[in-house]
Amino acid sequence: MPGQPRNSRTSEESRNSRIQRQVMQLIIDRRLRAGALLPTEAELMDDLGVSRNSVREALKALQALDIVEIRHGYGTYVGQASLTPLIDGLTFRTLARQDQDHDDSGALAEILQVREVLEEGLIRRVAATVTEGELDRLDAVVSRMEVAGRSGRAFPELDREFHELLYASLGNDLVPQLLAAFWTVFRRVSGARGRPDDPSPGLTARRHRDIVTALRARDVEGAQRAMAVHFGPRFFSPPPPLPVPSLGAAAPRPPLRP
Repeated sequence: MPGQPRNSRTSEESRNSRIQRQVMQLIIDRRLRAGALLPTEAELMDDLGVSRNSVREALKALQALDIVEIRHGYGTYVGQASLTPLIDGLTFRTLARQDQDHDDSGALAEILQVREVLEEGLIRRVAATVTEGELDRLDAVVSRMEVAGRSGRAFPELDREFHELLYASLGNDLVPQLLAAFWTVFRRVSGARGRPDDPSPGLTARRHRDIVTALRARDVEGAQRAMAVHFGPRFFSPPPPLPVPSLGAAAPRPPLRP
């Protein structure tokens, strides 16, 4: 609040954070799953020994993190704890950095690089675990990409579907969620700023086909190479080569001695 002493504000924020942690610990201790009804405000006041206003402020903050869901007139429920807050925060961070740095590529390249590192590492495991049925589904998505590519149409949703299917064999629910988060941030930011440097639809389809081909052959190294080529140098050009002296060029003279 304006005019409120700084120490008082810091103490209030610290108390709010503590109550948030207590509510989260309550959810964990009682093993409440997403969609489960939380205790009422009055019950939380008694359990935590805090005021109604403190409970409400803490619940509002947790709702912003998708840890709880407040349904007015019905109560407060355990939220989905999705990655939506991460997506929103990264989107804002990237857009804000571009405005501050006057650089349309640096901040966006960081998002793409993180996704690239994750996917190039994970594809090695996929090569050992992906089933023929999963490869058939990936093949079908690539076939639809190729149809779109021949007509010059971009296919961002097919691209997303491909990468979500690609890691299904790992059985790790966090992997597709995390990759989808980076994908969403990248698309939001590139859509807001406009990116003329994406590969052509035909080339993008061919790169996805190369990934599936390597996976069918159980070629771990080939799959990783195909994934690296798929991302490619989108924002940065390699540095120019150093000049090579001609064979007949004279060696530089040593400095004269004083």
